[in-house]
Amino acid sequence: MIRLGRAAVCPCLAPTPYGPLSCAGVPNNKVNATTRNAKARGITAAASAPSPAFDRMPGGRVVLEEPGDIKRWNKKKRVFFLDVNPLCYAGSKPSLRSFAHWISLFFSQVSHDDPVIAVLDGERGNEHRRKLLPSYKAHRRGVSRRVYTPRSSQMVPVEKSHEAIINVLQRCNVPVLKLEDHEADDVVATLVEQVLQQGYKVVIASPDKDFKQLVSEDVQIVMPLPELKRWSFYTLKHYQAQYSCDPGCDLSLRCIMGDEADGIPGIQHLAPGFGKKTALKLLKKHGSLENLLNAAAVKGMVFAISRPDFS
Repeated sequence: MIRLGRAAVCPCLAPTPYGPLSCAGVPNNKVNATTRNAKARGITAAASAPSPAFDRMPGGRVVLEEPGDIKRWNKKKRVFFLDVNPLCYAGSKPSLRSFAHWISLFFSQVSHDDPVIAVLDGERGNEHRRKLLPSYKAHRRGVSRRVYTPRSSQMVPVEKSHEAIINVLQRCNVPVLKLEDHEADDVVATLVEQVLQQGYKVVIASPDKDFKQLVSEDVQIVMPLPELKRWSFYTLKHYQAQYSCDPGCDLSLRCIMGDEADGIPGIQHLAPGFGKKTALKLLKKHGSLENLLNAAAVKGMVFAISRPDFS
């Protein structure tokens, strides 16, 4: 997906029957550290041992946080959104062991004062985008829909594994949202907007790069790094260091470059010499894809008016 959409989620965020939520829009899922850790350890016994605390150097690249930034974050309460589906895969294959590994690390590192809301893809979540672009995630249709379960030593449908995952999260007192006809990241984007209006900070736990368009002073991402077997924070400063621009340009950048992972072609298929550096240079100058197209239209009109008529 390129642009995160809006899902029809009521402001109260009531995800029954998986866990109650307060009227403030965040879950009453705080449990004492001993209880939640014990549950997570018992559920994910097959997972690897916990890593150190969330690292702030994604990809080994150090980005220093200013003391003022840290103090500003510490003044506000955080809400975590857990994007479940990507954690259930090892590469392109469904894997409950992968989920167990990442969820074990996640709960070992999240403060027990921070509410957590888990979100899963709904049935037919991407059909409306496939109607607009048939190639959207078309290559994923051939991915295996069965997953191996160590306990039963059998291959079961992915849907059955989702039931087990929801049960795990429920036992950890984590409410789960799964809305039909909506992808999880659209639901998360909608909820992020709601909790920001309530005065909270947001941390999105997901490897999905589409969430980068939401990064701000009050929205951070924590990404799983399989090669290092740990989670790592991705902040506004990381984005600015990586792209030399603000996340406001991210949607325009993805519209220009496309997304091979989602089956969305980019301009480089039409203009092979046009790459990310060129796109970023143009976006820095014009601010957005819309402004860029308007500028190109004006230049084209001026050229058409000023060129000599040889007829």
